[in-house]
Amino acid sequence: MTQKTIYKICSEDDIPQILKIYRQSYVEHYTYLWTDNGENYMNMSFTKEKIFSEMNDNNTRFFLIYSEKLPVGVLKINDSKSFNGAINNDSLEIERLYFLKEAAGKGLGKSTLEMVLELAASEKKKNIWLKAMKTADAVKFYQKQDFLTIGEADLSYPFLKDEFKRMVIMKRDVK
Repeated sequence: MTQKTIYKICSEDDIPQILKIYRQSYVEHYTYLWTDNGENYMNMSFTKEKIFSEMNDNNTRFFLIYSEKLPVGVLKINDSKSFNGAINNDSLEIERLYFLKEAAGKGLGKSTLEMVLELAASEKKKNIWLKAMKTADAVKFYQKQDFLTIGEADLSYPFLKDEFKRMVIMKRDVK
């Protein structure tokens, strides 16, 4: 019998677990994007100070994702931010959704999107949006979940390979 996915709202005490999942997931899934295997990006983005700062933004929430009582993912969402950076009280952004490799293929991505949709509906949001690498399999996954591509953007991180700099901006209405 499959156990229910559990979403735990994070506090400062969860930062070490968030960082552990971020780093392990990044190494498992994303190092091929970089000429330095993502070291610069991880050292810049996955620090206790950075996560603490993000947690102290009242419009940002982190969730640890548990499957079979084990932490296997992290979700970071931003409230009231539109895809062009403007304030938009009708939107919820999925900024990060990382899973450990061991969690792949278990339906956790789909169930997490369903949870975000329920949360958005309960908060009277009109849409949720995210950015995904244009060349990633995730784009097809999000399309299957009724996300539509509404724009594109470029990343400008040092050491990011040129063929992976393009992002798509995707949006789904909340019903």
